[in-house]
Amino acid sequence: MSENNILGTVLAGGKSKRFGSDKSSAKLGDKSLIEHTISKIENNFKEILIITNNENIIFNNNNIFLINDIIKGYLGPLVGVLTAMDWVEKNKKNYNWIATFPCDTPFFDQSAIETIINYPKKSSKKLFFLKSGNKRHNIFGLWSMELKDILSKDINHGYRKVEDWANKVGSEIIEINSNNDYNFLNINTKEDLEKAKIKNK
Repeated sequence: MSENNILGTVLAGGKSKRFGSDKSSAKLGDKSLIEHTISKIENNFKEILIITNNENIIFNNNNIFLINDIIKGYLGPLVGVLTAMDWVEKNKKNYNWIATFPCDTPFFDQSAIETIINYPKKSSKKLFFLKSGNKRHNIFGLWSMELKDILSKDINHGYRKVEDWANKVGSEIIEINSNNDYNFLNINTKEDLEKAKIKNK
């Protein structure tokens, strides 16, 4: 596996309903949440795609691309993954895999990126997720482009939850050691952001 055939993708197209406003733009220290994610992954991928429905997000970097969900209506991360796959095909990119990262988990260890990129080729699976402790992190994923047609079909048939779809097509877990609960702190509410601010000091 090589970063040369993996597209780094940040999923930032959610409603942020519990947060009350677009959380990807919320400030944590001197960066927005999405900037925290980009700063961690930008050196690992030739290009990065951001899936967002926020027209105010701007990155002055020729290797970072911003697009809206291919299907309107805030239908969840599966649509974001399909959007990335569609972008690869339409732009005739040579990527075989989509590596996904959330926009709202600012403290994840950068070793997780290397774990995804360098995962052994010997597995026959086409879908991988990170897992630490007893929790599978469904947005920290590696998705084969070969899944595009079945993903598109299943979304059209009502699949919305990553876990349900992953159980349908089959996935493999990449176990990582994480002794710090804050590494995968997911910021869903303003209260979560306040906790993150304490951690970030």
